[in-house]
Amino acid sequence: MNLNLIALCSIVSLSHAAELTYYVGTSGPQAKGILRGTINSETGKLSAPVVIADAKGASYLALSKDAKTLYATSEVAGGGVAAYRLTAGGAATLLNAQDSQGKGATHLSVDSTGRNLLVANYGSGSVACLPLQGDGSLLPASSFNQHVGVGPNAKRQAGPHAHGIYADAAGRFVYVPDLGTDDIFIYRLDAAKGLLTLNDPKSGRVAPGAGPRHFAFHPQGGFAYSCNEMALTVSAFKLDATSGGLTQIQTLPTLPEGASATGASTAEIFCLPNAKALYVSNRGHDSLAVYAIGADGKLALIQHMLNTPATPRGFGLSPDGRWLVCAGQKSGTVNAYRVDLATGKLTDTQQSVVTGSSCCILFTP
Repeated sequence: MNLNLIALCSIVSLSHAAELTYYVGTSGPQAKGILRGTINSETGKLSAPVVIADAKGASYLALSKDAKTLYATSEVAGGGVAAYRLTAGGAATLLNAQDSQGKGATHLSVDSTGRNLLVANYGSGSVACLPLQGDGSLLPASSFNQHVGVGPNAKRQAGPHAHGIYADAAGRFVYVPDLGTDDIFIYRLDAAKGLLTLNDPKSGRVAPGAGPRHFAFHPQGGFAYSCNEMALTVSAFKLDATSGGLTQIQTLPTLPEGASATGASTAEIFCLPNAKALYVSNRGHDSLAVYAIGADGKLALIQHMLNTPATPRGFGLSPDGRWLVCAGQKSGTVNAYRVDLATGKLTDTQQSVVTGSSCCILFTP
């Protein structure tokens, strides 16, 4: 009887399993364009991803608010972004492309109103705002801002390098970590006009030479975090919702104590949706650092998940927070990890599929 009951429960559990969809952005020698894959919500089994668009340099992706249009960077001279219409069958059709007004578009996001695509240009250290039309296609840039500044590392910080761009949930402020100047620039956003205006205060700062790369908001507000590529650190900030200002409250290393930093750098950062934990990927060291998030917004290291796919440039969390899918740019694979929602700790499912120079993982809502 007990065995039958267990079997019945297993059948019921599997019947409630869903295939969660995610997209893979690729860039590098084995890049295949944009891919679509799924992960089983109960077992963590990954499907073999399929190519849905032949897109060169699609290293970062974003979705429209209705999840019907996919946006991708194009890492070519002059920069660029493209819009793809997604069909129910999983195909992607190019709608159009626009100039990002700078060199080396490397990161993008859609603002909380769904009216604008925000773009960070790494090569030229600039940002742009491109209005979105009703069908999801892109209009030319309505706003452009050029960063100015340098950092102490003459080789990597001789000029600005905007590396990410993130609008807050209220649609008031936009935050741009700039690796070249050690600033996290702050802009006021007028979504109706597609206008970015430098805020006062104009930025939050990290340690000289740290090189901020990507940024994450605390899911419940009041705090934010940056992963610092060059210093291999993560910084926590108190975020003032009224002024938009950032006040640094903590910085921690992302590598285990005593680990060599040679050839290593941070890449991606995300908070668990339930605000229990924060994750940072370490390229070169090929690991994921896991931190518990306290009520005061501060972090406490609780785990290093080692032996991730080589050069974990990006990863994504499923909407329910139960799964982390990590992209290995050098290994050309994506791997799945189960998330303990109570602690945020990861368990390797040993599930891995080939994608080719994978850089970014983007789950559908």
